[in-house]
Amino acid sequence: MSFLETLQKNVMIPEKYKQMTREELENRVIEVKQQLGSRLFIPGHHYQKDEVIQFADATGDSLKLAQLSAENKEAEFIVFCGVHFMAETADILTSDNQKVFLPDMRAGCSMADMADIQQTERAWEKLQELFGDTILPLTYINSTAAIKAFVGENGGATVTSSNAETMVKWALGIKERILFLPDQHLGRNTAADLGIGLDEMAIWNPISNALEFEGDVSKIKVILWKGHCSVHENFTVQNVADTRVQYPDMKIIVHPECRREVVELADMAGSTSYIIKTIEKAEPGSAWAIGTEMNLVKRIINDHPDKQIISLNPHMCPCLTMNRIDLPHLVWSLETLEETNNIIKVESDITENAKLALDRMLKNS
Repeated sequence: MSFLETLQKNVMIPEKYKQMTREELENRVIEVKQQLGSRLFIPGHHYQKDEVIQFADATGDSLKLAQLSAENKEAEFIVFCGVHFMAETADILTSDNQKVFLPDMRAGCSMADMADIQQTERAWEKLQELFGDTILPLTYINSTAAIKAFVGENGGATVTSSNAETMVKWALGIKERILFLPDQHLGRNTAADLGIGLDEMAIWNPISNALEFEGDVSKIKVILWKGHCSVHENFTVQNVADTRVQYPDMKIIVHPECRREVVELADMAGSTSYIIKTIEKAEPGSAWAIGTEMNLVKRIINDHPDKQIISLNPHMCPCLTMNRIDLPHLVWSLETLEETNNIIKVESDITENAKLALDRMLKNS
């Protein structure tokens, strides 16, 4: 079978699934779950549609779901409702007798795609020429397995939005400076919160393969990869200003993948789990504007009718790549588990080095 045929086989959903009614699709998911029992585990990321998340055996962020998949030793089939890098992380952490599936192979992550391994290796070569052996690489969990492996091979670690401060401190205790991939905003916000000046941060542009910085390069402590989340970058200073005018008593809480100027103007900033827990603990009647993915914001609104909650950007769309996982794709994946459709399999050498990066994070955070 040619590469194109293989790709089409893994991407092109049979037409019959598109013709099924929602009731038929839901009933089929229930049937398969009943048939397979503990042999099947469906993790669902917070940003998934309600039509999918209703069937998740666990919900959470990408690392938590990958860890739960690994802990669930009875599960032979892990149907990961998220995006490609998340399913890769699950495959890295699970055992050889477990198979990880992604219902739609087109469900990627624009941020993760902003740093490929060829760009990273070229960048590392130039940065070594500039700074010598003074840099430790860190990569956000929202990155490809190949990038995680590169970081692991070079002594670095992965980070999450929850432990980024801890891991940046750890890294700067080992080397003079860090390279932070692939999200510049999380890297900048984390470093700034640790007291590192913006004038001590440079940008690495993977397109021009060059360092963007004005001043004495010897003062650089943090090199930020020029990548971003296409959802969180769309929250703006104007959104904050409009919310302050329209809802003067409303608290604003945002994800640290937002731009620095937005985070500075917000009342609070933190990971997805931080946002969820903060709203859960908030007093009834309190008012909140949330700067994160729309599917999650809508779910939080539905879960907390006793509070006034809005999206910080009223025109925000859900994460388009997350939204590729829908009921037809979920059913197709569940009905073809014994075939090779949509299997995520990370090569053994990449798995070994990526696991080094993950293990260093788990050990030091």
